[in-house]
Amino acid sequence: MEIQARLMEYRFHFMVAIMVSVIVASLLYAAPRIVNILAYFWPLFASTAAFLAVAITFGGFQQLSEEATGERLMDYVAGRPEDSHKYD
Repeated sequence: MEIQARLMEYRFHFMVAIMVSVIVASLLYAAPRIVNILAYFWPLFASTAAFLAVAITFGGFQQLSEEATGERLMDYVAGRPEDSHKYD
């Protein structure tokens, strides 16, 4: 009788564990496999890789400079004159 009383004490823990197990099992059963996802999106991955390869080939890597950090672009957007950042 003592065992049944102890089990009843933890009945909510058992119910939560069973519910979590059922939810995880159903998600694993219903979720698509990673191979299916890759098979569906491979044209997107391939075109993105090709675009990046062409951009790097023709554009090269820019060194970090004032233009690369976007400081001049921010000055233009903010409406400040070109020489204003020299005095900040």
